[in-house]
Amino acid sequence: MAKISPLAFIDPEAKIGENCEIAPFCFIDKNVEIGDNNVLMNSVTLLNGTRLGNENTLFPGAVIGAVPQDLKFKGEDSFVVIGDRNKIRENVTIHRGTASKGQTVVGSNNLIMENAHIAHDCEFGSGIIMGNSTKLAGEVIVDDNAIISAVVLVHQFCRIGGYVMVQGGTRTSKDIPPFVMAGREPVSYAGLNIIGLRRRGFSREVIDNISNAYRLIYQCNMTVNEAIEAIKKEVPMGKEVQYIVDFVTQSQRGIIR
Repeated sequence: MAKISPLAFIDPEAKIGENCEIAPFCFIDKNVEIGDNNVLMNSVTLLNGTRLGNENTLFPGAVIGAVPQDLKFKGEDSFVVIGDRNKIRENVTIHRGTASKGQTVVGSNNLIMENAHIAHDCEFGSGIIMGNSTKLAGEVIVDDNAIISAVVLVHQFCRIGGYVMVQGGTRTSKDIPPFVMAGREPVSYAGLNIIGLRRRGFSREVIDNISNAYRLIYQCNMTVNEAIEAIKKEVPMGKEVQYIVDFVTQSQRGIIR
């Protein structure tokens, strides 16, 4: 049975799952659907088009589903779709999509820290840690298990690969490929995220293959296309190396150097 404060406002059209806790001064708009076992602390706002999965915890002041900060948005129906077991901390904002994609998607098991922002039409994976006051512009993609430190600014349409570690205060208008550390000013490749890969159970052989792939990309004075061809010839093509090749070849904004 849901535990709902009488001081919360819930639109009659909203759908609330089982065993939710909704604290005072929460606002839940029409066309909102909430799954089971969610905890909404005081003053959480869920606006039109929000879809919240199960077992999420939203801290005070979080605002989910506000209209995009995008001049091409004309009031069309769109959504924020959030998975399960996320911790969304104080004053986080996640905006719904535009006609471009129709929805902003956040996966499961993420920690999104205080005052972070996920803009319209982003695709935010699972297992991600996103630091305080980090901001993602529109249509950014973040792959699973990335760690993005505090006060990071990501330009629209960028992609951040899985298992990366992005240094606090970084600004990027380029894609950050998987498994790496990124930092400095201007942002650049700062080596492999070796500690993170070991903690995630990557074998020494796999880490060596990833390292060899990035050695060709970053340390052999080749163009990106030349490096990709060298990787295909010289590095065993496991799924991790294939991920790197696909990420780099599909990059629209170019990768950090």
